Amino acid sequence: MANLATLRILEGLSGFLLVDKPAGIAFSSVVKTVKRKFNLVKVGHGGSLDASASGLLVLMVNDANRFTSDVMGADRSWEGTMRLGMKTNTHDVNGERVEGADPAKIPSPERIAEVLPEFLGDVFQTESRWCAVRREGSAAYEIADTGGHKPFMAHVYRFEPRPPVSPDGVLGFSLKGTKGLIVRTFVNDFGDALGCGAALASLRRTAVGRFEVANAVKFEALLETDIADFAPLVVPVSKFFA
Repeated sequence: MANLATLRILEGLSGFLLVDKPAGIAFSSVVKTVKRKFNLVKVGHGGSLDASASGLLVLMVNDANRFTSDVMGADRSWEGTMRLGMKTNTHDVNGERVEGADPAKIPSPERIAEVLPEFLGDVFQTESRWCAVRREGSAAYEIADTGGHKPFMAHVYRFEPRPPVSPDGVLGFSLKGTKGLIVRTFVNDFGDALGCGAALASLRRTAVGRFEVANAVKFEALLETDIADFAPLVVPVSKFFA
């Protein structure tokens, strides 16, 4: 149990906590766990992260929440894999298969390079109404209907597919884009352009603005952190917004 001095330090603590979230856990569970475990008054986040994705989750502790809009509006960087020859209603491998995929048309590196320019710069996307979600305490993904979505424009600064495609149809990639870019829909649209279909297989967020996952603490390690050792993990606001 924390002593009174430690609790007073935490009460006045403000800054950013960079967490490396593992795949398979809802980002909201991370937020609630951090707030409860370290007796914090207010914990916000700088952008959600799908349960199936791993990587950087930026948390704002106490007064740092006034910078929520700055972090929310920052660009994002990703590393991931897609499965070619597959198409689902959720645009990722956790969804239900739908028509439109052709495993026999796995593209060559030359075909991938030919299509690539269409997916740089401004891109229009329409998010699928279906989303694979993982309820807290559940071991399986459920398909949720989120309703219809309007077309949305995002900007892609970098998209780098990494051929060759593996024997089981997996293609790696890196991606950097603006806030709101829906990576699973981006992958789905890329697969359509290739003519074979594609579904997002794995995803890891590596950066949000100036924050990088290389500087984040793993969520598993955070669970083992004593409350008296928590304060040094919170990065002062002045380091990023001097």
